[in-house]
Amino acid sequence: MIRRILIIGGANGIGLAIAHELALRETTEKVYVVDKAPLEDCYAHKKIEAFRFDLTNKDYSFFDRFTDINALMITAGFGKLSLFKDIPEQHIIDSFNVNTIPVIRLIKRFYQKIENSEDFYCGVMGSIAGWMSSPFFSIYGATKAALKIFIESVNVELIKAGSCNLILNVSPGTIKGTNFYGGQNNLEALHNLGQEIILHLEAKDDVYIPQYEEVFKEVLNRYQKDFRKEGLHSYEYKMNSKR
Repeated sequence: MIRRILIIGGANGIGLAIAHELALRETTEKVYVVDKAPLEDCYAHKKIEAFRFDLTNKDYSFFDRFTDINALMITAGFGKLSLFKDIPEQHIIDSFNVNTIPVIRLIKRFYQKIENSEDFYCGVMGSIAGWMSSPFFSIYGATKAALKIFIESVNVELIKAGSCNLILNVSPGTIKGTNFYGGQNNLEALHNLGQEIILHLEAKDDVYIPQYEEVFKEVLNRYQKDFRKEGLHSYEYKMNSKR
């Protein structure tokens, strides 16, 4: 059971929702939230302790203070819907420097806890865009695809090392109630998803794709059968939905 958790990217979106869901539990002792953005006063809770940190920082010794945690959830990340030809080179660099490299660095930093024989719960917010071609999301999808393979590979190493812990890859499609597309945080809209992620985290699952049976099982099947055709379908869908 999660008692003390560190949530990277917990000042907004699904990270914030998870933080609040856990803070409401009697069994949760502490929720550490680390984000580049400040935690707004309206989301303050006596069990939540917020810190400011930029994940592009080269020095990660900041995280040495979190020795008491038994759970780690990394939700930080951003994306931009745009054709590859229109993406500035700096956006490519920034995307990997926020979405991908920090995740790997953080898991490396807490790897001894993950590989330990004691229970430790670790999860990463990936994306369904990391499982298939995603036109208009080529860079974002690439950052998440890298995490998918990384997590799968490390999970095999954990199993072979005899660890009882695995890293959970949460790979949703569009999430309502976040500011990902410039919207506003809506904890009520994120309530169910936040609870589901916590359940899969504590179950030590390795993959959770929200709406898998309803939506993505068929999408992934179509992609496996003909990735070119499904890529074209994805392109048209994004054009017609005007996201």
